[in-house]
Amino acid sequence: MGASGPRLEGLRRRQLADSYQAGGEHYDRIRPGYPAEAVHWLLTRPGVPDAPAVRDAADVGAGTGKYTRELRAAGLNVCAVDPSRDMLDQLSRLLPDVPVRIGTAENTGLPPSSVDAVTVAQAWHWCDPVAACREFDRILRPHGVVGLVWNQLDVSVPWVHRYSRIIHAGDVLRSGFRPELGPGFRLDESSTVAWAQPMTPEDLFELARSRAFYLSAGPAAREKLQANLSWYLYEHLGHAPGEVLDLPYLTLSWRAVRAA
Repeated sequence: MGASGPRLEGLRRRQLADSYQAGGEHYDRIRPGYPAEAVHWLLTRPGVPDAPAVRDAADVGAGTGKYTRELRAAGLNVCAVDPSRDMLDQLSRLLPDVPVRIGTAENTGLPPSSVDAVTVAQAWHWCDPVAACREFDRILRPHGVVGLVWNQLDVSVPWVHRYSRIIHAGDVLRSGFRPELGPGFRLDESSTVAWAQPMTPEDLFELARSRAFYLSAGPAAREKLQANLSWYLYEHLGHAPGEVLDLPYLTLSWRAVRAA
């Protein structure tokens, strides 16, 4: 991962992404949501007074609908797109009024000029930016926007930094990161929102087990990770089972628009 963000070769990207094809209930239960403040920022463009209101959105790589829920709460009509049927089944149980579609950023299957916004939360690093931006250009209406969003552990907090190293949290973005886009789009603005999620030490184990590294690792690597984490949380930090901790997060959002 360099200043431009995580770089994954095509085969490795598909292998890691495939690790999320199942386990939707576990993913939804343990992964963080998104602060409403971050979604509000993405949908408002105060410097563009003639920008039309965002009414229809495609949440691409929607997973179990963590970001989709916030888009719906903001009053948008949303279609959720994801390659995992298991993830979308979980989304439909929680958001039965949201239409879902098996698809990817490179091939959403949505009609041309059908949405005002495309959001990709916690999934852009799985995508081919050139092919995805070509698809977004096809499905977006004039003045449409693209939102690229990451939740990441706030590793400026020392204990969180070490925790992220133990669980191999590879999506902690370096300072100066800017998402890579395909031709035809440019980054407009960015936003960072700090917040925290209450977690127990047991939840922190479950969070580690929801990560791509753990899901794609063999038995020996999994056992080593869990042993290191047990020592760190219970012995080194001295936390008790069931103790509630605040796990600090940063939600980083970039708004992209069509290039002039």
